[in-house]
Amino acid sequence: MSILSVLDPAVRLAHAAVATLAGVIPTAAAIVVFTLAVRAALHPLARSAARAERARTRIAPQVAKLRKRHAKDRDRLARELLALNRAEGVSPFAGLLPVLLQAPFFSVMYRLFTTAPGNLLDATLAGVPLGTHPAAAHAPARFAVFAVLEAALLALAWWNVHRAKQAPAPDGAPAGLGLLRWLAFGTPLFALLLPLAGGLHLLTSTAWTAAERWFLTRPTDRPARAQAVAPQPAR
Repeated sequence: MSILSVLDPAVRLAHAAVATLAGVIPTAAAIVVFTLAVRAALHPLARSAARAERARTRIAPQVAKLRKRHAKDRDRLARELLALNRAEGVSPFAGLLPVLLQAPFFSVMYRLFTTAPGNLLDATLAGVPLGTHPAAAHAPARFAVFAVLEAALLALAWWNVHRAKQAPAPDGAPAGLGLLRWLAFGTPLFALLLPLAGGLHLLTSTAWTAAERWFLTRPTDRPARAQAVAPQPAR
């Protein structure tokens, strides 16, 4: 028995939700709508992770100074970092819990759109059954559908990497951070292993992630705007 079988009850509930939607709209559209609904439900966790990331970025210069000052005394460095985190109200694991809480949801979605019960994967998108894998897309029409899917995923990966490269790396960031940014291109490669339904879910979820991250990390000029409209003291 697979260890993921513990998720089967949740998978059945998710399948029932998608099947209900598919009774009103095309199955492919139902997959998109259901994916968006799940990601919207997880948005508060993403906001929590973004706040933790901003907090770590804020104290990154101080962390870098401490690492340089106590490079030869790891015990002292650990104490100083702990004191800094406490003083600034930052937990080093603040962004980890939201990520861990999201993992079961993504596992359920993966199982739903790769081994869906019933006839969910028998529905078609542009004439291609949702259970078809890219390796089986020999006909030109089927190949075109997967080509469009891969092109969209590649475009999103490029956009994510481009935005990550534009963002300044905080002081004290890991040396391999630049390489990690390119892991976004692993998503299009992973899609080659999924049936069309899984690829459609992956595209929708990746697009949501890109838009969500842009929204949560966009620069704001509220302080400057507030200063501009603040009343000037009388002379």
